[in-house]
Amino acid sequence: MTGCVAVLDIGKTNTKLVVFDRAGKVIAECSQVSAPRKPDAEWPYLGLDTERAWAFYLAALQDAGAQFPIEAVTVAAHGAAGVLVTDGGVAAPPVDYEFDGFAEVDAEYDALRPPFEESLAPNLPRGLNLGRQIFYVERKFPDAFARARAFLAWPQYWSWRLSGVMASEVTSIAAHSDLWRPIDGRLSSMVERLCWMRLFPPMRRAWETLGPLKREVAEATGLPPDMRVVCGAHDSNASLVPHLAARSDPFTVVSTGTWAILMAVGGKGRLDPKADMLMNVDVRGRPVPTARFMGGREFAALAGDHPAEAHEADVAELVAAHVMALPAFSDQGGPFAGRKGRIVGEAPTTPAARTALATLYVALMTAHVLDRLEAPGDIIVEGGFNRSPVFAAILAGLMPDRSIVVAPTSGAAEGAAMLARWGEPHAPPRLAPAEAWRIPGLSEYRKRWERAL
Repeated sequence: MTGCVAVLDIGKTNTKLVVFDRAGKVIAECSQVSAPRKPDAEWPYLGLDTERAWAFYLAALQDAGAQFPIEAVTVAAHGAAGVLVTDGGVAAPPVDYEFDGFAEVDAEYDALRPPFEESLAPNLPRGLNLGRQIFYVERKFPDAFARARAFLAWPQYWSWRLSGVMASEVTSIAAHSDLWRPIDGRLSSMVERLCWMRLFPPMRRAWETLGPLKREVAEATGLPPDMRVVCGAHDSNASLVPHLAARSDPFTVVSTGTWAILMAVGGKGRLDPKADMLMNVDVRGRPVPTARFMGGREFAALAGDHPAEAHEADVAELVAAHVMALPAFSDQGGPFAGRKGRIVGEAPTTPAARTALATLYVALMTAHVLDRLEAPGDIIVEGGFNRSPVFAAILAGLMPDRSIVVAPTSGAAEGAAMLARWGEPHAPPRLAPAEAWRIPGLSEYRKRWERAL
């Protein structure tokens, strides 16, 4: 393969197009803020705005294709999202997992969902179990559900829009969805009981080419009509791909963004569903013990709208004053989602101090969850928290006996680009050891924080 790869990187917070050259280097990137589709009279629920995103991608692909020789396009998209589709369009707009109206069907759904021992997916709030979203549409909009030919997980919805080929893929179908048996490698008993089997197209590998661009997409973007469309993957699993290709088990990846997703490749720790631990499945179809919390969202709640750069002295001042943030600052995900977050001590007032507290809190949560997960091997930090060295420096200070390394990569987008070149040799990720901040009293501070939980 000699051309470039365009990646549709669809996060909960931002919608991006990232273009990689033959060497795997980012040569272009553009983005817009992700926005929900507001409820209306026809569809009275919070949804995902497919058409706003589609208009963005058509324009972005047109611009990228005018500048670079794009040979393939692939997708990395956030989890807990999918679309019921007909042959030609959407049967019902996709539900946003943050919609707060699932209570109408929760009791009935909870009685039907598979046991944790089968699905290895905890019972999560709102629509974070993807099966709950399908069930909601079936119960509330039966005519739309009856029209649906298929259910496409979020990455495969976009690859279908590009190629016209419907596919299922394991990383999204298995992501705390209630739809999959990770150990057995097949759809769950709930899918069978509810007669949903018909909704799932054939399983395809994340790296498989589904087909060329649809004619109308090629015409709208000016891209070559024979350009390959790759199946794509759940974004956190895409972020694993560069490391799966470069090293042997065991190791742990901390993928950061709106969510902090901690994936223990080769891990053997016991999963606690009450702590938002679950079994992920990687692009190879192998189970990966995983834990999560809404790290980016909690950071934003503490740091405010205009976070400033924090320095070691800012963190040291908080530690010396025993100021701490206790979970949780989001009601979704993580081991403390049912609690209301609070600040102990004098709340910081300057932007730098607020950022320092937010980063210290997220690092403490990460260390706590890593220990509970019994995460093995090197701890590789990738994603949005690496825009500044502060997070990794604090995490390394909190866990002085562990090897903390930083992956200066594009995370999910880079992994998705590698899927388009699956089987080709790749240079291993350039990992750099995190430079730990040796803050006086940090170890005791962590112990006090843990006791206060």
